[in-house]
Amino acid sequence: MEITIEAHPLLDAASFVSAWPNTLGQTPSFADLLERFGQENPPMESSDLVRLNVRDLLRHGGFKPTGRSKPASEYLLKARTNDRLGGINAAVDVCNVVSLHSGLPISVVDLDKTRGALRLAIAAPETRYIFNPSGQEIDVSGLICLFDARGPIAGPVKDSQATKTHDGTVSTLSVVWGTVSLPGRTQAAVDWYRSLTASLGGQT
Repeated sequence: MEITIEAHPLLDAASFVSAWPNTLGQTPSFADLLERFGQENPPMESSDLVRLNVRDLLRHGGFKPTGRSKPASEYLLKARTNDRLGGINAAVDVCNVVSLHSGLPISVVDLDKTRGALRLAIAAPETRYIFNPSGQEIDVSGLICLFDARGPIAGPVKDSQATKTHDGTVSTLSVVWGTVSLPGRTQAAVDWYRSLTASLGGQT
């Protein structure tokens, strides 16, 4: 599988596919998930410098990463502070642990729900997609996103409802939204991410 990446001066993205041994509905997640969210001395730790550079990445195309449009990694940090982090499924839980501690936004989608060729590109003006079951939309104009044949399906703020994982998911695609301003960080996050995925039985 190939993903075309359009020219971007700040983007240092990485992606990989995970094949799960069973459906996600039948795949146990971490027994100590909440402890992992509050893990002492994790392999990676976020910082103000990481957050500033991630926001710069998202701003490049004109997107404003503030308020409800802040990077997903910042949402996780706030959710942990407010004791609102919990389990979803093995694939999303691994994603959230790594994103929280690395400070890098990460998208995880059901690979079988994607359509046609995939690419990373900045969304055109007036581009929106639905991001939750209630039909709420996010305006991703100017944001770097993952596209398939239908348009954007995921990004560093929120992923599209159209390709979100579910109990029947057996194959996932993960995109780590890193920046060249943080050299080596994307690869370090991917290495940790793949290791944690393997610990739950996923093959990457």
